[in-house]
Amino acid sequence: MVADATAGDPIKGLKWTRKTSRKLSQALKRRGFQVGPDTVRRLLVQQDYVLRANRKRLNQKRDPDRDQQMRYLTRQRRAYLLAGFPVISVDAKQRELIGNFNKPGRTWRRQPLVVLESDYPSQADGVAIPYGIYDVGRNEGFMVVGTSHQTPAFAVAALRAWWLQDGQLHYAGKKHVLVEADCGGANGNRCWLWKFGLQQLADELGLTFLVTHLPTSASKWNPIEHKLFCHVESNWAGQPLVTYATVLNFIRTTRTETGLRCQARLDRKTYPTGQKITAEQKAAINLRRRRVLPRWNYVIAPHKPDHQTEK
Repeated sequence: MVADATAGDPIKGLKWTRKTSRKLSQALKRRGFQVGPDTVRRLLVQQDYVLRANRKRLNQKRDPDRDQQMRYLTRQRRAYLLAGFPVISVDAKQRELIGNFNKPGRTWRRQPLVVLESDYPSQADGVAIPYGIYDVGRNEGFMVVGTSHQTPAFAVAALRAWWLQDGQLHYAGKKHVLVEADCGGANGNRCWLWKFGLQQLADELGLTFLVTHLPTSASKWNPIEHKLFCHVESNWAGQPLVTYATVLNFIRTTRTETGLRCQARLDRKTYPTGQKITAEQKAAINLRRRRVLPRWNYVIAPHKPDHQTEK
């Protein structure tokens, strides 16, 4: 009755595995077996059945270099951590509407919160665009909440804020930073505005960035996803994000038993979209591609003082 994709009604298209323990109990009683739902659950457990959700593992497009890139990324991460250099995982979280809107999840309380029945963007007081920087070695997060658009300039500004507020305090004298990023979005491997922004940041701070991009369809293995973002989501589950202060407070109070802490700051600067990079700006980027999968791995180093690009 519960064999995967075998038992069921071929006419109606129902599978027994879609039935609850109570319905299975009723079906067994019709066959002459007097068992209750609790017995059904116990029998299912004895047969190694558990309640499971779908697992996202299949990809229609699998890059042939995916495994090689993941191994290279792991080697670089280990080498930088052993040398005491900062290793950061960066990504932008999905935007959130600011207002008394419904948030998925449940919380312990005497009475349910009353929220708006719809979540139209026109009813929002604004949008929150969290950009996260996760320090792999120190298990600490840093999130900048933007209020306009997710652009390469915003991503670079978040990196700059992290270094000035947190990074330079814990990595004094360390001038090499490993940045792990996805292949798409504002920090994608094909985005030259992202590279140009990193060049400006390298010249300003005197840092050398080794950027390693996760392969296509592998963003779920970006450390920030399962080390920071999931805990922030859990912390504000079921809680309307009524103000920017509410968003910042939930991020700052995110804690885990393994010691995760997270800082947060608000960036009200307007970052326009549709920006283009000129040929001169592109040529001024001091970019050195690595021999291993150069489209995903490259170094951006600061110029010499007398050859710095104009900010």
